[in-house]
Amino acid sequence: MERRPEPVRGKLQIFQKMDKEPQTRAGSPVFEYHAALITGDLDRLKPLTDQFFQDANMVFEIKKDEMEWQVKSSGTFGLSGLWTLEYKRELTTPLCIAAAHGHTACVRHLLGRGADPDASPGGRGALHEACLGGHTACARLLLQHRADPDLLSAEGLAPLHLCRTAASLGCAQALLEHAASVQRAGGAGLNTPLHVAAQHGLDEHALLYLGHGASVDARNGRGETALSAACGAVRRPDEHARCLRLCALLLREGAAADARDEDERSPLHKACGRARHDLARLLLQHGADAGALDYGGATPLACVLQTAACAREAEPHRTVQALLNHGSPTVWPDAFCKVLRICAPAPAAVEVLFNSYPQLRVSESWKEVIPEEVFQAHRAFYRSLLALARTPRCLQHLCRCAIRKLFGAKCFCLVPLLPVPRSLRDFLLLEPEGLLR
Repeated sequence: MERRPEPVRGKLQIFQKMDKEPQTRAGSPVFEYHAALITGDLDRLKPLTDQFFQDANMVFEIKKDEMEWQVKSSGTFGLSGLWTLEYKRELTTPLCIAAAHGHTACVRHLLGRGADPDASPGGRGALHEACLGGHTACARLLLQHRADPDLLSAEGLAPLHLCRTAASLGCAQALLEHAASVQRAGGAGLNTPLHVAAQHGLDEHALLYLGHGASVDARNGRGETALSAACGAVRRPDEHARCLRLCALLLREGAAADARDEDERSPLHKACGRARHDLARLLLQHGADAGALDYGGATPLACVLQTAACAREAEPHRTVQALLNHGSPTVWPDAFCKVLRICAPAPAAVEVLFNSYPQLRVSESWKEVIPEEVFQAHRAFYRSLLALARTPRCLQHLCRCAIRKLFGAKCFCLVPLLPVPRSLRDFLLLEPEGLLR
């Protein structure tokens, strides 16, 4: 008579070698159990728990051999790095696996079998996993079974800190309905949930947190407010509109437009460092200081000029234009050649800045700092620039500078009020024309 396997208690072990799909070996209850949890196969899970895995709180020890890209110094492994085989060990529970994959029926079954909703042998509990995956139904079910809404992971993160995607909004709502703390700072960066929402451009999450009393100007471990974190985060172009809505929301709720972080960098410094002219304009309209200096002595204008050449698709000249129309100090005249060296691939930015000076001494030697391919690509503009080495600026330009000097930092609001044609208003506001005269 064939002997049946005994019920399993304690720790299970699963070994994987770079498999994309869960291993399921015929006659191996351990692997079938693990596969049922991952795929959400409740019909297979029930008989396995009844027959072999009565203890719903057992721990999976999953060992994996994975290829991982290791970045090394160029002197050791060439220019970038190399692939290495990494051994990884993960501890988890059946409930964590089911919650991570959003299998609500499996989560309900395991909870009914006495699974501990707060068990976190691998550092994260089932509620963390549900929030990380944006599985609202699983999160609500766990909370209904008294999962701790403020349970900290091994990294010091509460479930609310792991609501990092738009899909996790329902999870965040459920957590707050169960009295999760909206002010808790967590992780190495000591970010609040509002910081996390700001870093990921989640405007609806931010609105939710602010509605539950989140402090709009709370600081994280780097001294950043949520607004500062939002302005400094890297965004894809399709995320810019959502980020702009988020920053507008924070400013409406009273966020300090000129709050400085530990490096004395303001949100405007960070927006300009990303060449985000829409964001820079929003901050300037809310009183951000266009001439603010960080610890390194850099202004927002310096930040956008440094990034202009590699962010041409973001139209960096628009950011330069906005700063100058809000009273930003210009670059020291003797340093303009350095600006030309850095910004030559973005001639519109060079033009806007150059036109902010009444008269700037031009040298034909400037051509030496412009790469030949850049000069040829923008030949008409750079020839017009170098031609000014032998002639003064036109009277129209000098009149523009006189008016701009009179209006000062209010150019952005006073020039549009002038009873002059639109083309002349654009001229006064440094709209680039493609040539200098």
